[in-house]
Amino acid sequence: MTPRQATIKRRTAETDIHVHVVLDGAGQSEISTGIGFLDHLLTALAKHARLDLTLKCEGDVHIDDHHTAEDCALALGAAIDAALGDRAGIARFGHAYAPLDEALARAVVDLSGRPFARTALGLKREALGGLACENVGHVLRSLATSARACLHVDLLEGENDHHRAEAAFKATALALRAAIARDGAVGIPSTKGVL
Repeated sequence: MTPRQATIKRRTAETDIHVHVVLDGAGQSEISTGIGFLDHLLTALAKHARLDLTLKCEGDVHIDDHHTAEDCALALGAAIDAALGDRAGIARFGHAYAPLDEALARAVVDLSGRPFARTALGLKREALGGLACENVGHVLRSLATSARACLHVDLLEGENDHHRAEAAFKATALALRAAIARDGAVGIPSTKGVL
């Protein structure tokens, strides 16, 4: 089988990012964004989606975490999109629940080619490490946009925002792993004939 992988370089006045992703990997990652908690979430995403992921970012974190968080997600989503190619032979849909102690998250993904994301995380803290809580959902939405995926993520239970955010990323990873899986079918999994 042809390896499904892609490399994306994204350079703006705010960030300089290099991403390499292998969809059929073992969950190994080397991530350095300059934001420790973002590294933690992306490491969990790679591990549980079983993506091999290298992501390096130099960003303007002296200003804020927003540009780095958003641009890393956009670059990663673009790499996933490129690695999927025409999306022939994939399962397309995936859903998963992931608990982390008292927290419980649900994620549903459709690799439809039509970007849409809805996240309901209910995080209460201002920030987790150096990552603003408002950017946790924004990372997921940006990832879905550039991966051309439909993504719904809900936090069903939980009190600890660290657990809640991490459960959301683990559920997303498990749903993504199911959706990108080669299911043995031939052709594009769409009545339109294209994704």
